[in-house]
Amino acid sequence: MDGVVLSLISIGVLFGLLTLGVPIAFCFGGALCFMSVVGGISMKGMLMWGLQGILSPTLLCVPLFIFAGSLMSESGIAKYLLDFVDVFVGRIKGGLGIVATVTCGIMGAISGSAFTGVASTGNMLIPEMAQRGYPRAFATALITSSSILGVLIPPSTPMIIFGWVTGTNVLACFLATVFPGLLTIAIYCAINMFCCRKFNIKLQPPMTGAEKRRQIATKGFKALPALAMPLIILGGIYTGIMTPTEAAAVASIYCFPVGFLIYKGLKLKNTFRITKESAVSVGSILVMILCSMMLSQTYVMLQVPQKIVKVIFEITQNRTLILLVINGLLLFLGMIVNDTTGIILVAPLLQPLATAIGIHPVHYAAIFGVNLAIGSLTPPYASVLYLGMKIGKVEFADIMPYIVLFILGYIPVILLTTYWPTLSLFLPCLMGYA
Repeated sequence: MDGVVLSLISIGVLFGLLTLGVPIAFCFGGALCFMSVVGGISMKGMLMWGLQGILSPTLLCVPLFIFAGSLMSESGIAKYLLDFVDVFVGRIKGGLGIVATVTCGIMGAISGSAFTGVASTGNMLIPEMAQRGYPRAFATALITSSSILGVLIPPSTPMIIFGWVTGTNVLACFLATVFPGLLTIAIYCAINMFCCRKFNIKLQPPMTGAEKRRQIATKGFKALPALAMPLIILGGIYTGIMTPTEAAAVASIYCFPVGFLIYKGLKLKNTFRITKESAVSVGSILVMILCSMMLSQTYVMLQVPQKIVKVIFEITQNRTLILLVINGLLLFLGMIVNDTTGIILVAPLLQPLATAIGIHPVHYAAIFGVNLAIGSLTPPYASVLYLGMKIGKVEFADIMPYIVLFILGYIPVILLTTYWPTLSLFLPCLMGYA
């Protein structure tokens, strides 16, 4: 049987198992078994190759950042960040929405995960926003949508995995999505301010100049350990003092004194629970990565990437249209699998196509990052959306009109990232990583 046909059938098996609700690692395993039984691929060779690839120092930072994000979510860091920023914008109509968006960006700079942003910020801020006059569905949609900044603002776990599977510099991948992330913050803040004109929002009581300065000093001092965390992590990485893996370890260690001694959100009981949950999560992710890597390698062995390039070039050689096709494929992929799965499955397959049309590897990373980030909000997968609904206690029908509004606002970010390479390449080139 032709290699492309085999690969298409195996992808059909993968998506069929996903549709049935089978755990993702087993979905990849099922597709892999099909390639072994029908395609004659040696599983012994694939397993040896996969184990050799997964024992990577670069990949070690993924479980460490997951652990750090879980500790941060419980430690109370989010609360003190919100209190500090609210001093500046509490008197602005829609200011609390800006606080929510910026805080999710800061959470992204600490944890590298969209789930941490919505979990740590949503539990605290959604009830507060509802109390001040925001519709609960809007508040939930804003925080849920803003949580994708965890994928765009470095350090980003999906970008670590992208750099690892494609051989691209991880630090360059981090920097590639910074400007798209900042643009997303600006657009979401603008949407928030526009919508807030219709809401009956209660503002913070006015403060005298002396009282405001006192609040800034008091709350700023309390927020200092929280604000220092992203500075230590990102500063250590980009000054060359620490590798991303070492920075992830430092982030995990830093959470303990901050959580136990300063903010006192961490206790022995919840720390043991966090450690257990993180270990389970990391185990499932690494098994999924191993199986999906092996599956992707079978496609490479059958020369599927080269055949994809040939077929697309027979249809069109127009760079603009090919980029549009890549965007459409990634948006569809984001609707059915998570960003990590999408990167491992598709990034190596499309890499020869991107190279053939002259896409810089770092620009290619940014295109993947911005497209797959929105997948966590688009059903049927929409894992972050479902988590946000649970935290915000809102129904699907109530939140979706607002989610659609934020998704539409995100489309310019995708288009600019795709067709204006400078947006993603400026910082990596400036720092000498691209």
